[in-house]
Amino acid sequence: MGFSRVLIANRGEIALRILRSLRTQGIEVAIIHGREDRTSLPVRLSDHAVPIYRDDPLQSYLDIEAVVGAAKSVGADAVHPGYGFLAENPTFARRLEEEGIVFIGPSAEVLELLGDKLQARSSMAAAGLPVAGGSDHPIGNQDEAKSIAKEIGYPVIIKAAAGGGGIGMQVVESEGELESAFRVCSSRAKSAFGDGRVFIEKYIQNAQHIEFQVLGDGTNAVHFGERFCSIQRRHQKILEEGPWLDEETRNTMGAKVVDGAKAVGYSGLATFEFLRDSNGEFYFLEVNPRVQVEHTVTEELTGHDLVSLGIKVASGEKISLSQADIRIRGHAIQARINAENPFDFSPAPGRLWECLLPSGPGIRVDSHACSGYSMPRSFDSLLAKVISHGGDRKEAIARLDAALMETVLDGVETLIPLHRSILKEPNFQNRNVTISYLEDHKLG
Repeated sequence: MGFSRVLIANRGEIALRILRSLRTQGIEVAIIHGREDRTSLPVRLSDHAVPIYRDDPLQSYLDIEAVVGAAKSVGADAVHPGYGFLAENPTFARRLEEEGIVFIGPSAEVLELLGDKLQARSSMAAAGLPVAGGSDHPIGNQDEAKSIAKEIGYPVIIKAAAGGGGIGMQVVESEGELESAFRVCSSRAKSAFGDGRVFIEKYIQNAQHIEFQVLGDGTNAVHFGERFCSIQRRHQKILEEGPWLDEETRNTMGAKVVDGAKAVGYSGLATFEFLRDSNGEFYFLEVNPRVQVEHTVTEELTGHDLVSLGIKVASGEKISLSQADIRIRGHAIQARINAENPFDFSPAPGRLWECLLPSGPGIRVDSHACSGYSMPRSFDSLLAKVISHGGDRKEAIARLDAALMETVLDGVETLIPLHRSILKEPNFQNRNVTISYLEDHKLG
């Protein structure tokens, strides 16, 4: 059927990225914005801008009825939520459906299923994906927690069933730590999510974080290979790259994630996340039911515009690609340029007095930054993403380092010094990286 006008319910670099895909498809662009973003690039470049001003800046993007009202006021056929804010909110998806407006993403029912880590774990296990040993139901009390932990062996990790972003998650090394950790995790889960349910899994030591990019249309699904995302701070990724696996492993795990997407009738872009242990075994973590910050790495590797594919699927098109059509070329690395202190990761917002972004062979920059831009304190610290692509990993590293060296973001602190230290560090260059990389290396 196609869309004629789409509302972007987001801000920053992802709003600009979505705008560009909509424009290439000849679709009119509408966007909501808070007071802090009224002069931002996505708002300035849109065809229609709808102000939603709130005293709390976050509420400009979280007020479901206001966003639905904005979509109706501009006559939008669909809403693209991007990532964060309302992107994984089943109530929002259901309200749009009630108004006859398409939510560009999976159904409300699928969002509910995948938003519950226990349900997602059970569904993916039934579809044949590997999961770590642990409980398949909420843990009711400390005695039950001790029994399960003793059975699967320490260390274990306690997780909030409704959680995300590392909230309500704690590693437990021994039985003596379990009671306190159980109370803390339950309390944090109740406070953060209004749901105190927790469960226990075997903690995977010396793990690597690997994710697969998937596109589904409700019936069929394909994967676009993997990304390596082990360099993280506070469970948040700051550098991603791909490919990482040999072809046989990629094909095996890729087939499993496709089966997982088909099993739940997934429609849209999704990322299936795994931990991989030192023996090469994979363990399912979660499905992120939306476009990811790091989708750019896969776009550079495969040559496919993933954001446009997600929009087309939402408009009713079936996937036109076969798995054989998707080929990986060379190597790509993305550095997230956050406005943060590179040593302690404290936020460092401010005004960009000068903004010079890199270019050249194999370099892509996704950013809403420009000279004179004032970065609000209320939002995520991501300012730009610099992505390099080369014939191999060595070339991609060299290109990214050169690009970061010429990047000027005068007025704010950024993670660029940390990224350049990582790129030169021997363990990184030799692919000797786990999720504890930043804790194990003093960089910056």
